[in-house]
Amino acid sequence: MNGRQSKAITDHLLAWSDGDETALAPLMDRVHYRLVGLASSFLRSERTDHSLDAAALVNEAFLRLIQQQRTRWRDRAHFFAIAAKMMRRILVDHARRRHSEKRGGDALTLQISDLDHDEAPLQPEVSAVDRALWELESRDAQLAEIVILKYFGGMSRDEIAEVLCISSATVSRRWRTARAWLFTYLEGAA
Repeated sequence: MNGRQSKAITDHLLAWSDGDETALAPLMDRVHYRLVGLASSFLRSERTDHSLDAAALVNEAFLRLIQQQRTRWRDRAHFFAIAAKMMRRILVDHARRRHSEKRGGDALTLQISDLDHDEAPLQPEVSAVDRALWELESRDAQLAEIVILKYFGGMSRDEIAEVLCISSATVSRRWRTARAWLFTYLEGAA
């Protein structure tokens, strides 16, 4: 996304935050493709017969986003960070409902393929990843935020640095720490 597109999204977000309802339609036109990309990345490692598709996940997240009327959007990165968190929450809620309906049926899994270990990538259930993130957040909120933005939000190191107001080098160091912690936690839970 180039700087002009990023600025246009930020301008629409700020106008929308200030109560300009006409800013919502052009905003959604500009962010829809990226939201579908986020949703697709979330669903890529799901089972093939998953009842949510990317469009349904985007629609559900969009409905929740427009209810965020009191949110003062800072910029494009802030918007996508919130969208990623909402998509994560939707998937976790969906997994819990499905699991409780089936009581041990096909559990949702996520691949944590970004972990640099010799072993095969872990494929924990969404609920296990969610528990791990809650535990990580209680220990180090920033590490959990980096995982959410990178893994669920598909954000680059520079985008995460922008959202969290830290350097890209710090994001890289903290991401390595978070990956190692998550791998250890999920391996122990498996």
